[in-house]
Amino acid sequence: MIKTKKKYFNLLKSALGISIAASLSSGASAIGIEDIVDGGNDFAWERVEIAGTKCSDGSQYKFWVHDNPGSRNLLIMYEGGGACWDYETCSGAAGLLGAANPNGLPDDYITQQKAQYVSPLVNGADPGFPLRSKTDIATKDWDVVYMPYCTGDVHVGNKVTTYNDPTGTNPPINFHHMGYNNSIAALDFLDNRFSRINKLLITGFSAGGVASGALYHEAHERLGIKRGKGYMLNDSGPLFPAADASANSRQLHETISTAWDMPSVLNNLPDSFDPNDMGSVTDMLASEYPNDHFAYTGYSTDLNFSRFSYERFYPGIDTNGILALWQEDQQILVDKMNTHENFSYIIPWNRPINDSHCSTILTLMGSHACPSVRKKYWYEALEWPQTQSWKCDGPSTGMSEFLTSWIGGNTLRLKEPYNLYNQEDPGMQIIAPQINGAL
Repeated sequence: MIKTKKKYFNLLKSALGISIAASLSSGASAIGIEDIVDGGNDFAWERVEIAGTKCSDGSQYKFWVHDNPGSRNLLIMYEGGGACWDYETCSGAAGLLGAANPNGLPDDYITQQKAQYVSPLVNGADPGFPLRSKTDIATKDWDVVYMPYCTGDVHVGNKVTTYNDPTGTNPPINFHHMGYNNSIAALDFLDNRFSRINKLLITGFSAGGVASGALYHEAHERLGIKRGKGYMLNDSGPLFPAADASANSRQLHETISTAWDMPSVLNNLPDSFDPNDMGSVTDMLASEYPNDHFAYTGYSTDLNFSRFSYERFYPGIDTNGILALWQEDQQILVDKMNTHENFSYIIPWNRPINDSHCSTILTLMGSHACPSVRKKYWYEALEWPQTQSWKCDGPSTGMSEFLTSWIGGNTLRLKEPYNLYNQEDPGMQIIAPQINGAL
């Protein structure tokens, strides 16, 4: 799920699901992300602090609002940044498998690299790179609400938990899993702030992707959105179906249910939601809001959220085993979405950036999907680029194109088979090492 600096490409694994290095090597440290990326935003953000909202350490929670006077469309972005449910993960001892911002949020958080550069959806543009121009996307000029993440509970926890060090060496941690309270307070504020909303897009990446689905009902009802004007895009935070102990994600769901007191939150959902199966949120959204528009995106080789889902619950499991469970669960979700006319998806196979985790962060490059991708035939070997041994026979739909069509009211269903197209793409071979080297 997802866990920021200003050196060259602070493209933040903190924003990407993993903690970021404080800086790059000395040879690159003089270069800022602004020197490489034609992107980010310079919005006139308004910081909002509501009494009673808290980060995990008990400090004041904050979120930010960008109000474009010419817009009646609103995007709410739930930030990602990992998750935690025991002493090891909540203390940081688990390393990458922990939670972001355990020490709260500084007042200038929105101008730091993670918030400023992480989301093309927020910024309304796919950022440019050298030899690749910046391109406006469907959310350009929308009003934006940026919901930072500092509670370790995918924005929906409802419990203050004391975690004790199992070794007895360190003092216990009082961890405020207050995401649900923060989210509801923010929605009530927004209801007063934005009185006439045309289209509402609830989205998030990684842990924020989970929130986009889990909080959609609350957002829709509290903001009074007209039927057919609501949109939800979950980027790489799937709630997989897990109705019983045989389901791959069942252990994760049971663990967080206890740690975050999820029953107190899930009981607020409509009767079409099965509180014994968090994955039933797909059916609930589709049936309760048949005229609204829902979508999922995520890579089939995501080695970040998949680790959170299975690694600590299947001792000894290796990378191949983790991805096998992930792909099995992802196909179950696809089959479920296929039963609902108002669910879309775009599922690329792999992107060699951030362990193939999240397809709408940093750049939309490599987030296309070509269901007909295949190996080149021998007689196609000299086709340009000659270093590329994969070929797309049919249309390859990019994320920007997907967003435009989907927000336009269309249903799209795109899932790639196994391929190494992105790994062999000449542009990706240049850009990916620069990004990954800074994470």
